[in-house]
Amino acid sequence: MNEIPEHSYCHTARGHEIHGSYHDREYGFPVENDDLLFERLVLEINQAGLSWLTILRKRDGLRVAYDGFSIGRVASYREEDRVRLLDDARIIRNRLKVDAAISNAQAIQRLQAQCGSFAAWLDAHHPLDKPDWVKLFKKTFRFTGGEITGEFLMSTGYLAGAHHPACPVYHQITALNPRWMQP
Repeated sequence: MNEIPEHSYCHTARGHEIHGSYHDREYGFPVENDDLLFERLVLEINQAGLSWLTILRKRDGLRVAYDGFSIGRVASYREEDRVRLLDDARIIRNRLKVDAAISNAQAIQRLQAQCGSFAAWLDAHHPLDKPDWVKLFKKTFRFTGGEITGEFLMSTGYLAGAHHPACPVYHQITALNPRWMQP
């Protein structure tokens, strides 16, 4: 198939003023930096029930509010930080999502202590199929159902499906040999 289907993210995002940059430079590209992985997890959690466009529009506010997605800083948040976040109109003010970000930063710190990094923990479980990833994430993190886990893993190169094979970005990503291409 040489044409990108109209219902795909590749069709929607290509050339879009907000989606375009994320689609062309980030989505599906392998990520190894723990803070960037944490950012993607927080973004996917915040997207639940909302459009991805809303999250991309709020991304800069989320980055500021969550101290650049520094795992160490977010893991140390206290009640006053929760209150601050819930009062911050730049982000998604949902207590479950805020609590999940803090709890998940703490969980990632434990994984870093055990495995050396969040990325190493992900690599140690590769390759899993999506249902097994979902079980693992539900056991390890908060607010990580099937869609959130699947999108997180696709967006960071652990699961296939981020781009349609007819999309030019698909070929850029496959040239990087992402985890989903590795046995």
